[in-house]
Amino acid sequence: MAGRQARGVHVIGTAGHVDHGKSALVRALTGTDPDRWIEERLRGMTLDLGFAHMRFDDGTEAGIVDVPGHERFLHNMLAGAAGMELLLLLVAANEGPKPQTLEHLAILQYLNVKRTIVVLSKADLVEAAELEFVGELVGEALAGTFAAGAPVFSVSSLTGAGVATLRAAIHEGLAALPPRLPEAPAYLPIDRVFSLPGHGTIVTGTLMQGSLAAGDELQHAPPGRIVRVRGLQVFGENRETVTGGSRVALNLPGVETREIARGDVLASPQFAVSSDLEVTFRPLPLALGLLKRRMQVRAYVGSAELLGTLVFESVPESPLEMRATLRLREPTVVVPGTPFVVRRLSPKTLLGGGAIAGIDAEDSGTAGDSAEVSAMLAVLRGAGLEGLDAAQAGAAANLRVAIAEELLGSLVEGGRALEVRRPAAYVDALAAGATFEGVRARIAAAERESPWSAGTTALALARALAIPEPVLARVLAVFVEDGQLAYRSGYYASPGFVPELSAEQHAFFERLFAPDPNVANIPPELDAVRSALRAAKIPGIEQAFETLLASGALVRVGDAVYRGDQIAGIRSRLEAALRKENRIAVSAFRELLGTSRKFAVPLLEYFDSAGVTMRSGDVRVLRRSAR
Repeated sequence: MAGRQARGVHVIGTAGHVDHGKSALVRALTGTDPDRWIEERLRGMTLDLGFAHMRFDDGTEAGIVDVPGHERFLHNMLAGAAGMELLLLLVAANEGPKPQTLEHLAILQYLNVKRTIVVLSKADLVEAAELEFVGELVGEALAGTFAAGAPVFSVSSLTGAGVATLRAAIHEGLAALPPRLPEAPAYLPIDRVFSLPGHGTIVTGTLMQGSLAAGDELQHAPPGRIVRVRGLQVFGENRETVTGGSRVALNLPGVETREIARGDVLASPQFAVSSDLEVTFRPLPLALGLLKRRMQVRAYVGSAELLGTLVFESVPESPLEMRATLRLREPTVVVPGTPFVVRRLSPKTLLGGGAIAGIDAEDSGTAGDSAEVSAMLAVLRGAGLEGLDAAQAGAAANLRVAIAEELLGSLVEGGRALEVRRPAAYVDALAAGATFEGVRARIAAAERESPWSAGTTALALARALAIPEPVLARVLAVFVEDGQLAYRSGYYASPGFVPELSAEQHAFFERLFAPDPNVANIPPELDAVRSALRAAKIPGIEQAFETLLASGALVRVGDAVYRGDQIAGIRSRLEAALRKENRIAVSAFRELLGTSRKFAVPLLEYFDSAGVTMRSGDVRVLRRSAR
């Protein structure tokens, strides 16, 4: 039976030096032993990730991720740390801050932690004065870190002293956390894989954002294949749907356990699988001397440890945030803003961390715009004239496709985006408008300078504006459709523009194509026309010739050029003959026109392509549409 969906779902993480009581505290808070392996219980030391469930009376719930403290298992700690929102930083009252305490803190500053609670564990082992002294040491150790000023609670997991007070503080901290982007596409880094008899493969992880439901299809990365969710649970309770922040187990039919592993990702299919990631990176101050312009690193993204190369424009010289490229050896799926940490290959020194580069929506949109609208506008402006389809725009803005489609439709209706076709995409209206103004200025200048020209080609405009021709043509088609631009026979022109030949040009073409009653259907050949144009030495004469072709005043058929009225007359006679005889052979058509086979065959092929006739064996018949 499906359980109810909790009102608020979050992830709590533990951190601290080995043997400072993290697992014991989780047991005291939840009644669950997070140490899953016999070896962990025998050694009294957490080796891998452990999980437990907290639920409060008002429906607020959280998953607790218990991470290893020992430095040899830091890679396991990082696999579970990415989802933490509320951190329980443990310091044993009888020992004080230790190296792993500070190392964990250094790592977690780059991840998703929003709030920190300091827990002085094993408080039953020290006197009040010593407990106060340890609290002062912890305050000094945390100065200058993201945990500075965090509230401190003394607890004994053995006697239960202070547990209820800590639990109340945790509830308060959870209530203050922001929701996990419910309208975002689903993103789930996998941290456990196993099988159950009768169920097949089960994977678990923290749903970092969005929502999931039984029957949903997700992309499994890095393979990039689509898998289906048969069922899902939150800490053993069946759920129909889960929201971001949930510690969730998914049943994946048709997937073998050997085909999926910790570090893989299940995500909405709209995300692209990539190995080259643009990131913002902030070096650890102590690691500045180790950084190079290009260096091999271990990158921890989501639940994965991935080898790759971190590339800077120049060697970092300060601990300030900077842009970089993270090139991974294996592709993965990430969402904008996903945090990451990098360490050296060997020794595994922490170098720093940051986030996958996202969009800067601060300068996008206007007053009154929602965060989603501002984000979508920023995405479109970043994409330029090439534009993005709804899935791409949604992934870049971190919104589900359905939400992205709705926003984009609204932006198009409001004139803030354009919808282009072939292929379908959306373009920022400001960028398109600026381009159109440049196009309009060049077209107007061309019409003043060459009034006999049919217009300006997309190629000429693309070269003048330094924009790829296919990209420009897709955008201009929108302005043609709404009447702001005219397009005829491959030429763009101002609406209402009619080319006018000069008197000299007009007289030249009247002479060259003057009707000859003796050979009414024998046209001049194209090579002869081209030679006459070159010999004429009349300004703009070749452009004027192209204009006459574009307007239909002249018609090229094969290697010959006819007057438009000639073609109209020939078509009329051809249609009349076909209505009378139903079919016509090349020889009969040649005799009908009093021309040669050299001109008759190209003419019939021209009328075939124009939709007047079609070939049936050795004869032509009228197309149904022409009848």
